[in-house]
Amino acid sequence: MNEAGLREQICLLARSLFDRGLTHGSTGNISARTGDGGLLVSPTGTSFGRLDPGRLSRFDAKGVLIAGDPPTKEMPLHTAFYDTRSKAGAVVHLHSCHSVALSMMPDVDEDNFLPPLTPYAIMLLGKVKLLPFFLPGDPAMGAAVRGLAGKRSAVMLANHGPVVAGKDVAAACNAIEELEETARLAMMLRGVEARALSGGQVRKIVTKFDVEWDE
Repeated sequence: MNEAGLREQICLLARSLFDRGLTHGSTGNISARTGDGGLLVSPTGTSFGRLDPGRLSRFDAKGVLIAGDPPTKEMPLHTAFYDTRSKAGAVVHLHSCHSVALSMMPDVDEDNFLPPLTPYAIMLLGKVKLLPFFLPGDPAMGAAVRGLAGKRSAVMLANHGPVVAGKDVAAACNAIEELEETARLAMMLRGVEARALSGGQVRKIVTKFDVEWDE
């Protein structure tokens, strides 16, 4: 995809996420790798519902801002994924309601945030790491992602929102939507004796679909 097409795709998918309530106001940020090794990034203080393709922050391959508006303050999160996951072509961060609510529950597994309710979250996300609360824009968030050494494609920032890296913009958006939907299921089923996938079923999914599954 050429750069003009990538700019349009970023804005189209961001608008879709916004229109369906997966992020709100001026929350959330999105980035994608360009063909020359640079980045296109949503600018600071912008709404996913009103991104302008021509005003996206444009970085060169050395990480220097060369065009567009100033970028999101969450750049350390994005660069941490690109620097530690060589196949990452896009990163999306949302403030989606159900995943944030689940992050506040006292009994969630920090190493495997999402319960194994359906195969799709396992297939698209692997294990999701729950990270502690950080102030918005704190570079320590990027350091925490770097500390995972590229072993996770998705993290959940406690009391804040999910961050997902994918091979391209569409893949990253699909995966973060699956994260939110699984969190919604988990919140709906709290207090109910629901039948989750068994350990054996999870292993079969991981093997059949060649899922990254850090034990």
